Amino acid sequence: LTSIMGCSEIVKEGIAKPEDVPGFLERINSEAKRLLALIDDIISLSGLDEADGGNTPHMEPTDVFEVAKTVMSELEMKGEENGIRLELSGGSQTVKGNKRLLHEMIFNLCDNAIRYNNKGGYVKVDVSPRDGGAVISVKDNGIGVPLEEQERVFERFYRVDKSHSKETGGTGLGLSIVKHVVKVHGGEIVMESALGKGTEITVKL
Repeated sequence: LTSIMGCSEIVKEGIAKPEDVPGFLERINSEAKRLLALIDDIISLSGLDEADGGNTPHMEPTDVFEVAKTVMSELEMKGEENGIRLELSGGSQTVKGNKRLLHEMIFNLCDNAIRYNNKGGYVKVDVSPRDGGAVISVKDNGIGVPLEEQERVFERFYRVDKSHSKETGGTGLGLSIVKHVVKVHGGEIVMESALGKGTEITVKL
């Protein structure tokens, strides 16, 4: 907000040179998008906190493979823009869950895997069967997470690479939302990561 206010004041008061105005407007637009993303994530977490308090969201038979396929389609352009290859494997697996929340969970995992990757990297999503449920894994060969920080990545606003997060528009809430969605569905989540080699997050529902 400080950045938006500062840039808009400079343009409004006519202090900026005409050739500098597009740059200020671009920064206002960029910061506004980050602010909207943050608000959206906070609203999502607020709803999930209510679910933790006993207000369980509507659950119905949901094919998580179809949800993953939709997410991959939505992120295809972002992957191309960042030089990241997206791959989906596995097959149809139905669980009792909330489709919107499961979509948000898989989307956040894949978005993170793209965001913290390197050009020429990959994001591999696999959906496989589990006794009466499903296992969803999202694997990348990106920057990875140091061992000493792996327990904290699911905390709200925690960022492993703070400068990179801001640069790519991260809010620091994505994995916290994932953790809450898994909890609401009575599932388990496991992370395996190595610095400079990549990360694999597995969700068992």
